[in-house]
This record gives sequence, C-alpha cells and structure tokens, in this order.
Amino acid sequence: MWQYTPRVAIIRGLRTPFAKSGSNYARLSALDLGKIVVAELVERSGIDPKEVQELVFGNVIPSVKAPNIAREIVLGTGLPRSIPGYTVSKACASSNQAISSAADLIFRRYADIVIAGGSESLSDIPILFGKKFADALVSASKKKSLGGKLGVFSKIRPRDLAPDAPALAESTTGLTMGESAEKMAKENGISREAQDKLALQSHLRAAKAIAEGRFKDEVMTVVVPPGYDDIVEADKIVRADTTLDALAKLRPVFDRKFGTITAGNASPLTDGAAAVLMMSEEKAKAMGIKPIGFLKSYAYASTDPADQLLQGPVFALPLALRRAGALEHPVDRLAEDRPGEARAERSPRRDRSGEDQPHRRLNRHRSPFRRHRRTHRHHGMQRAPAHRRAVRSRHRLRRGWDGGGDDSGERVAIALPGICDRRRH
Repeated sequence: MWQYTPRVAIIRGLRTPFAKSGSNYARLSALDLGKIVVAELVERSGIDPKEVQELVFGNVIPSVKAPNIAREIVLGTGLPRSIPGYTVSKACASSNQAISSAADLIFRRYADIVIAGGSESLSDIPILFGKKFADALVSASKKKSLGGKLGVFSKIRPRDLAPDAPALAESTTGLTMGESAEKMAKENGISREAQDKLALQSHLRAAKAIAEGRFKDEVMTVVVPPGYDDIVEADKIVRADTTLDALAKLRPVFDRKFGTITAGNASPLTDGAAAVLMMSEEKAKAMGIKPIGFLKSYAYASTDPADQLLQGPVFALPLALRRAGALEHPVDRLAEDRPGEARAERSPRRDRSGEDQPHRRLNRHRSPFRRHRRTHRHHGMQRAPAHRRAVRSRHRLRRGWDGGGDDSGERVAIALPGICDRRRH
C-alpha cells in the first residue's frame, strides 16, 4: 500500500453556484470567478493569508491576457504577493490535477498549506480570426503611418474576417464528447429511456439536496459584479419540475435521426469556480484545525479516443484503490463527472460479486453532470472533493471515489477515505 506521509488533509472546500454560460456570469471571466471563490474560501477558513504557501489552479481555456490564472488570483485577492501560483490544464481533469499537484507539494514537504481549485468561463472565451487576417493585424501593428496600416488591410477580403471558432472536437478523432458518448451508447446498447431516467433522478436529487440546504456550507452566494444587481445563491441548471414525459419529447442533439442524447440528458455549458484548502496533517494539528478528511491516493489513466473515449475511470479507479490499499474493499459512494447519462450508465457500478450496484451509490445528492459542464468538450472539473467528504460524514461511510476526465481519453480517480480515518485523530 502506498500512503502520503505526511498525510494530506482536506480542510475546507468552497465553490460558486454554477450557471449556464451567457447567463448570470456572462460579464465575468474565469479570473473573476477564481478570485471570488478564493477570497471567500480564505475568509471562511479563518486562516492567516500569510500562512498560504502556494496556489495551484486548473483552467482549460486560458485568457491571452492572463494565461497564468493562479498567479493572477494571488495578486487579485489580497493574498501576500510573495505566494507563488501556477496553472495546470488537463481538460476535464484540470482541477483534479491541481488538487493532486497540491497534494504532492505537501507530500514532498515543499509546502504545508496550499489552495487548489479551478475556474472556467465559457461566457468569456477567446474568439480567433483566420490566419490571413491575424497576420494582417500583426503586420499593421508594425507600420508607423496610418497609410501603411491601411495598406496592409487592402488585401483583406470579407471572407478573411470570418472568426475561427474555438474547436469543439477532440483533435485526433474530430468528435465532440457528446458525439463520443452517443457512439458509446450505441455500442453498449444504452437506451434513451435509461438515460432519461437517470437524468430525471439527477435533477430531482439535486433539487432535493438544494432545498434541504445540503450544499450551504460548500456553495457560496455570489453578488455578481460589476452591477451587483444579480444575486446567485444556488445552481441555476437544476430543473426540479422536469418529468420523464418532458425529457422524452426532446430531440437528439448529436445524431438527430438515430441518437439518444438530448439537451435533457446531457450536460449544459456552464461557468463557475471552486477551491479547496489543503494542509499537511501536522500543520492542521499545530493550528488546532480538524480536517474534514484526507486524500488517500489518486491515479490517471488514458484510453484510445477512437475507442471507448469515456471509459478512463474504469482503468483509473482500480489503480487509485490499489495505491490506497483498498482494492478489496467496497466503495460506499461514487461521484463522477461525465458528458451525459450514457456515460453514467457505463460507470464502474459492479460490486465484488459482479452484480450491478444500485444508483443510490452513484452521486448521492445529485449527478455532477446535472450541475456543471464547463468546456467546449467538458469543463475542467472545477470543484473540490469537499462535497464527497461531507456526504460520507453525514452517512458514516468509509470510502469513496471521485472520477472524471478529458476529451482525449484521459481520466482521473481520487480515493478519499471516509470518517473511519478521520476518527483516529
């Protein structure tokens, strides 16, 4: 068994509510959202900002003006400017990469306190021009006279002004994650009805959890700048009033003739940010802080994007559990991010006897897909494992896992031991 020594403690996690891109956060950048959540996390944790030694953040679509969003968050939140910050990108797994990178910093004793997380805004994506017009812009910037600048653009034709839209597809196959999920649904015989039923369950679970206040400690209220006239208190993409009949009426999106994936059982594009405060176990003890849990292990695995693109967690999970010494133990809760319910139906849901685990083990209080999908292909999993920890604490569970991944066939699994580990201290 492999074990972090010192143990990596999860102290607190926080996130913004998620909203559809182009809606509540339409005027905010990923940097704005990142600064909002980190500032609030530090405030709620009560720690001295000077104690933070590093900030690691995940981001999928970087701004050309602030490509290292982590460092910009440090500079924009009142944290000491001497704190280093670096940004990681691994598509959907970007935030989990940030968390595992932070854990490694603590494990190597390079830092005792690290903030990790991620942020994304699909409302503020860079729109590129075609190569010819882009070259003209560069050439014009080098000309000193107005005539010289205008002369460069005299060769530009209307067709050259067409924007080069950001790629929505995996580069080697040309398929979006939705199309890959559609392909997988066909190959594995996953019906439209099964996907719609799980989508309905996801909506209803999320709505119930929100109504019961189960997210109140991990979801902040955002008073949206610059007008501060919009208050976002809960996720904006949960539909408590949806029904199976309503879902059944929706048309397929990716294969309009024979497809099964619709806007009702696939993830919306959203904006949001999340962060988690992590410490070494020794530092938490010295500060008199009781962790909500410990990060036991993690693993990344990749698959051929031309095959079962979204099956990476099936390979990452056993490796993460083996490293945690828990391969032979049952998993109490599974929390997974994916592009749609077809993916969920192919999740590793079998127990040791080979029988299917009931859906009650999968995303207890919601389906993550119901709450956030944040890149053109899939968002960078910009939420900390705090919710997983909270669920396990409430239900006195022993262990769980958090999984997800990117559009190129790479997946991550993070093993989070439950309350049994926390009680030892």
